[in-house]
Parts: sequence; C-alpha cells; structure tokens
Amino acid sequence: MEYIQEIRILYSDTDSYGVVWHGAYTKWFEAARVEIVEKLGLDLETLENNNIIFPVVEMNIRYKSSAKMNERIVIKTEIKEVKPLSVTFEHKVFEKNTQTLRVIANTTIVATDAKTGKLYRKFPDEIYSKFLSGMTK
Repeated sequence: MEYIQEIRILYSDTDSYGVVWHGAYTKWFEAARVEIVEKLGLDLETLENNNIIFPVVEMNIRYKSSAKMNERIVIKTEIKEVKPLSVTFEHKVFEKNTQTLRVIANTTIVATDAKTGKLYRKFPDEIYSKFLSGMTK
C-alpha cells in the first residue's frame, strides 16, 4: 500500500537558509503514517482507548537535495517491513515536476501500552495481520 501526498512548501516550512526545515518532514511523515494505518482499518482513537499506541522508536532521514519555498513536492510512503514487534515505513520525497529525489527516510513504530508505556512483545494478531496486508510486495 502506498500513500501519496502533494505539498506546497510554505514560508513556515522553511528555515533561515530558505530551505525546508528538517522538522517539517517529520510532521509530513506522521500524517502519512496515520493515513496508512487508518486505510488498513485501524482506528487510532479506538486503539488508544484500548491502551494501544504506536510510538516512533527509530527514524533515519537522508537529505539528498534541498527543497525550497513554493516548491511542490510529492511524498510517497509505504510499509516496507512488518515484524511481530515493529513496522517500518519508507518515505520518499520528490520535487513534483522534475522527480528529483529530495529526501528518503525510514520510520519504525512499535506497540506500547498507553497507560504504562510498556512495550508489547508483539502486535496483537489482528493488528499484525492488517499491517502485513498493507506491506508493499
């Protein structure tokens, strides 16, 4: 499953050098992960009410070229790896017209108990199977 976002870079997304501030990418990546999780039929609010949350435990971002204000970018996000304990998403950011790769990132989430913060040793079976169904082959 792939989720595609198109974004116009605003002034508020840039830093004093006039390029996209690194933290803006994390916001866009989170929005993509939420969309994928919901498309898989997992309601984050219901899960949290059942004491299951998905914190990010690892993020690796490789900046290939600078995106600038008013540029239109396309972010392609997909599930790259599903393990009993974690799910890894891959995010690729391209300039829309030239398809120049701007950023490539991987984000890994796990399941934890919302009340105690303790890590689940594995995803509940229904959640695990939904993540597997969304993995890019």
